[in-house]
Amino acid sequence: MKKCELYDELLRQARGLFDGERDLIANAANLSALIWQAVPDLNWAGFYLLKDGELVLGPFQGKPACVRIAMGKGVCGTAAARAETIIVSDVHAFAGHIACDTASNSELAVPLTKHGRVVGVLDLDSPSFGRFDQEDAAALGAIARLWADACGAMP
Repeated sequence: MKKCELYDELLRQARGLFDGERDLIANAANLSALIWQAVPDLNWAGFYLLKDGELVLGPFQGKPACVRIAMGKGVCGTAAARAETIIVSDVHAFAGHIACDTASNSELAVPLTKHGRVVGVLDLDSPSFGRFDQEDAAALGAIARLWADACGAMP
């Protein structure tokens, strides 16, 4: 299956999961499981949600992770602070990378926004170097927007 087909199917399935459900934790839990099952070559997929000025671990799939990340720190904190998606081909070369799982070699962090403000980050890690590209970033950005639109009140 081509990558574009995989992401089209993932978007379709996410729409189905979110249909009629407004709870952000339920939707985040289902989306992280869906991504984990559908996207190849991952060792972590999940959410960090902005609470009291820092990112706090939300629903995820993979090994236990760092619970709190300061804004501007690591890949996720940088994506949230800049409000832009960050693709890191080699996390070991990223200044200030936070190593929650030493098996991770590349990362994609997509900021989650609602009403023009960052509310969290969708984070994917891979044991492969260079795993993520602009196609992944665009598709997961669309899926992140779908999640934010589907959810009700945000913290």
